[in-house]
Amino acid sequence: MTDQTILSGEEIEALMGRGNRVSGQGGSDAKQPRSFSFGTGTAPASAALPALDRLNDRLAKKARELFEPILRAKPAIEADPAVLRPLRDWQAEQPSFLALSLFGFKPLKGVLAVAMTADFVTRLVDCYYGGAGTALAPSAKEFTRTEERLAARIADGLVAILADTWKEVAPLDLQLKGRETNVGAARIAGADEGVVVCRFTVTAPGARPAKIDILFPAAALRSVEGALATRTEEGCARGAEWRAQLSAALADVRIEARTVLARPELSVSELVQLKVGDVIPVSIPASVPLLVEGRTVAVGSIGEQDGKAALRIERIKNRRDGQ
Repeated sequence: MTDQTILSGEEIEALMGRGNRVSGQGGSDAKQPRSFSFGTGTAPASAALPALDRLNDRLAKKARELFEPILRAKPAIEADPAVLRPLRDWQAEQPSFLALSLFGFKPLKGVLAVAMTADFVTRLVDCYYGGAGTALAPSAKEFTRTEERLAARIADGLVAILADTWKEVAPLDLQLKGRETNVGAARIAGADEGVVVCRFTVTAPGARPAKIDILFPAAALRSVEGALATRTEEGCARGAEWRAQLSAALADVRIEARTVLARPELSVSELVQLKVGDVIPVSIPASVPLLVEGRTVAVGSIGEQDGKAALRIERIKNRRDGQ
């Protein structure tokens, strides 16, 4: 037991419902309860993000063909891990002026967004018209007509690729809702609600990396979480099964292999004077190559087995060794 009072008299009265205030230093009103709708939290199901990562890797590979004609070079495109964030936090990190395309994506509810920085759009236009892609974005808060068209082409191309990668999960009907340049217009969800940010890093040879964000409302992904997890895992399993079948089929394919015992050298005059009965001296080296389609796959020595000439393999060539 202890003589120290654990609760004050005012605190006891508040607990018993006889007081409307809990006094502290300066006093403060008791917090009032607020309504909460269950099922609207920001945490997505755990399987959604890893499944999105697998889909985004496929999207990044296919997107190279979209950027190559514009950049006049094949860029490296990497998909960052998908992350869940409050929309307000994502907006706070963006410049006030950017290229923002908004799409409906039925049967999922909500709006999907594709965001690119103004600097990246300007550099794309510079590359498209023969520049090195080093132009700086103008200080004006408005795109030129050329920049608008090119930004729209990239955004539309990306969502078309996205729909193709998603077709086994859910057939998406993507419809343009609008294009904006103000990050505050990204009304994908409530400011405090969650969005899943899928970020892609585009790096052209000799140019600075650029970021493109594709944003999903987290609530929309919950409706397809099961399909995301199941279909992408099935896709990986089918890929492994397909590789095994291909390996088994290739194992029965017969190819022509040959070896070169000697490479005598003749002058042009000696060559034109050759006649039946001439003898060309040759020397067989200690090691001779085993060739398949002109490529050395192994090296060995010539011998005899069961009355036939044979090649004994002494070393397998590493494919990195070259010819």
